[in-house]
Amino acid sequence: MLEMSSGERGKDPPTRLTEPAVDADRSRSGARWGTTLSTRGEERDHALVRRFTLLVTAGADAGQKIVSAGDRMVVGTHNACDVVLHDATVSRFHCEIAVAGKSIVVRDLESSNGTLVDGIAILHAYLRGGAVLTLGRTQLRFDSGGEPVKVPLSTEEQFGELVGSGAVMRRVFALLERAAASDVAVLLEGEVGTGKSSAARSLHAASARRDGPFVVVDCATASRSLLEAELFGSEGGFTAAAGGTLYLREVAEIPSELHPRLAATLETRTLLFGEIARPIDVRVVAGTRRNLKTEVNARRFRSDLYHRLAVAECRLPPLREHPEDLPMLIEEALIRAGAAPRPEVERWRNRDFYAELGRHAWPGNVRELFELVERAVDLRADGPSGATEELPLSAARAAWVADFERRYLGGLLASHHGDAVAAARSAGVDGVRFGRLLDRYRLR
Repeated sequence: MLEMSSGERGKDPPTRLTEPAVDADRSRSGARWGTTLSTRGEERDHALVRRFTLLVTAGADAGQKIVSAGDRMVVGTHNACDVVLHDATVSRFHCEIAVAGKSIVVRDLESSNGTLVDGIAILHAYLRGGAVLTLGRTQLRFDSGGEPVKVPLSTEEQFGELVGSGAVMRRVFALLERAAASDVAVLLEGEVGTGKSSAARSLHAASARRDGPFVVVDCATASRSLLEAELFGSEGGFTAAAGGTLYLREVAEIPSELHPRLAATLETRTLLFGEIARPIDVRVVAGTRRNLKTEVNARRFRSDLYHRLAVAECRLPPLREHPEDLPMLIEEALIRAGAAPRPEVERWRNRDFYAELGRHAWPGNVRELFELVERAVDLRADGPSGATEELPLSAARAAWVADFERRYLGGLLASHHGDAVAAARSAGVDGVRFGRLLDRYRLR
């Protein structure tokens, strides 16, 4: 396990841009972090993205030159990085460089000593040719150009429960198809509602273990003792998922006290019961809304455990990064909702309506869209009080979302017998925000 030096744990340098400023800058430019596929060119089975190079000009690795082979590159000291540096002042996962539309951007991964571009500390920055990145005592010169990189895309517009016809989602499908053909551990990262659980189920269904059990352990909803039993007990997840797949939902929430045992179980492929070690035959898929690289840097997540869980990685993009898939997603949502043809349903298939929906931020991502469609077409639902058909879209949407939130929160609170802490954990919402929502809808 790699350890950070005392220098690396020093105080972060001041940053030029705050997170709100970064978001505003992104919004103005039209480029969104993580939108990695350029419009430069695309065939059915691949997309062309800009190639870039890094030349180490100062530090222990001076002279090393790295040419991008995909649409992103992680730099740090961890062996899982694309660029592995041998500098004690560089964090395990220090920064990430990625193609974002027509630009190339660098993002600091909450490193201890920060990332500087041309001498200025940044959280997120656009890179130009000749820019100098400073990471601890290491300097790298950035350049772009040359033959574009071919990034593989799936030729399919669906992977199990996931659908999408644009390049962003077909890139995801290509990664998942490759993972499904193997038996390695897979880490799924993405915001709430991006489809991590759907991707895990789809991976299982597409794998050689499809006839075995698919077992979910929610790492965010249990106490330490209960979670330990759910994972390692005689009837726990590793035992119950024998011959199949174990999905660790919100794996970043596992208490640090359980990290060593989980890492040892994944490494040895055995489960200890007292002094008896029993072999396990389980494929592990983990999901998290957090960036585990930054969690490792902050020492909230063990480096060796990350290494065991992230043999293959796939980031599920937020809906705002692939609005071109809205028509297909809406159609899928209508099918799942069992919507019968009628005016209220057909308006969801209107091209102008798609454009209006595309301007929404979708903080709840695909889950929010599906729930909104389901609520809007469900004849059994009372819906918000008063008619919404004559309201502007934004007002009508707000009324439906408020009605959904009120019902959802009330039901969730009831299922947890009024325990707001447990309900908030189950919803994946921090306690302060959950309390404010309860107050807003007068549920406490």
